[in-house]
Amino acid sequence: MYRLNEAQTALVEKVRQIAVESIAPYASEVDAQSRFPSEAIEALAKGGFFGLTIPTKYGGLGQGLRVAGAVLDEIAQVDASTAMVYLMHLSGCACYVAYPAPFENVLRDIAAGKHLTTLAWSERGSRSHFWAPVSQAVEENGQLSLSATKSWVTSAGQADSYIVSTRTAGGTAPTDTMLYAVYKDDPGFAVNGTWNSLGMRGNGSSPMVLEKTVIAADRAVCAPNDGFRTMLEVVLPWFNPGNAAVSIGLAEAATRATISHLTGSGMQHLGNRLADFPTLRARLAQMRIETDKSRAHLVAVIDSVENPGPMTTLLVLESKASAGEAAIKVTDLGMQSCGGAAFSKHLTIERNFRDARAASVMAPTTDVLWDFIGRALCGIDLF
Repeated sequence: MYRLNEAQTALVEKVRQIAVESIAPYASEVDAQSRFPSEAIEALAKGGFFGLTIPTKYGGLGQGLRVAGAVLDEIAQVDASTAMVYLMHLSGCACYVAYPAPFENVLRDIAAGKHLTTLAWSERGSRSHFWAPVSQAVEENGQLSLSATKSWVTSAGQADSYIVSTRTAGGTAPTDTMLYAVYKDDPGFAVNGTWNSLGMRGNGSSPMVLEKTVIAADRAVCAPNDGFRTMLEVVLPWFNPGNAAVSIGLAEAATRATISHLTGSGMQHLGNRLADFPTLRARLAQMRIETDKSRAHLVAVIDSVENPGPMTTLLVLESKASAGEAAIKVTDLGMQSCGGAAFSKHLTIERNFRDARAASVMAPTTDVLWDFIGRALCGIDLF
């Protein structure tokens, strides 16, 4: 459905091989131990996928959202935690690509597979309203001091850089914001808790704290006081469709696992397969339709992002909510269709079921997106 050319298809086939050989073998362990998927991330780095969206002049592959969506879809089919780590990396890359001048060395390191990045936006004080940090930068002798408690930071303690949001020094409105690159070795920036979640257990989304972390002003990853626009116009068109691709990958995984179970298991005393039961086939049909509809919707979103028009913003908002809710429905149907085999963790569907729930509570949450979409349809300002 992604309508890729030959070179793009080759990249997706390459990541599919990485997924089979270097991600899938560790997925259950990563989930059970709630540990960071180091093997998977290392394999993606070695395969050149850290630089998937980095321009070729910096050594990257120069690909856009269409290929990124297909790649995230493939990765999520074997491990959604790895896919989420990778999505946050791509979202951070979008900031560096949009504001490259101070960060050419970072871009080259990313392309070389030497630098993992992520976002550090959500704060306890503003919760899922990620666009409105309550922390505020302080100017000190030509430098900036950052103090904040970031609620959930994917790849916490693992990433090499973090795109940190904060209210502009001297700013008064919630949208007076800036984005800065903070590096893992900067003093005063550290992991501030553990990650033990229902699903997405391997993405390392721990809280982090900045305690008077001093950085130079040239660490800005946006123009002066332009953080709010950068979040919504640069990053969200990557993050929301990318998140949708992860949800679709989860739905695809559950659908395929259900097909395998229904066609490979049966009632010995009746001499039939589970696939012979009309009710189970009907559930499977719903799973296939919901997954295909979600992927088709995502491709429509990508088309609009590539060729912006009046519907683009609305479609970007829709993408995460639509695919996230579809994944919940599909994985729930998979659990019902496969019964005890799924419930007892003999199939991957139980992990898919838990992982699919993450999208609805991950900022921007499904409830927030529904409100935004409703506001847009009624001609009401979003902010």
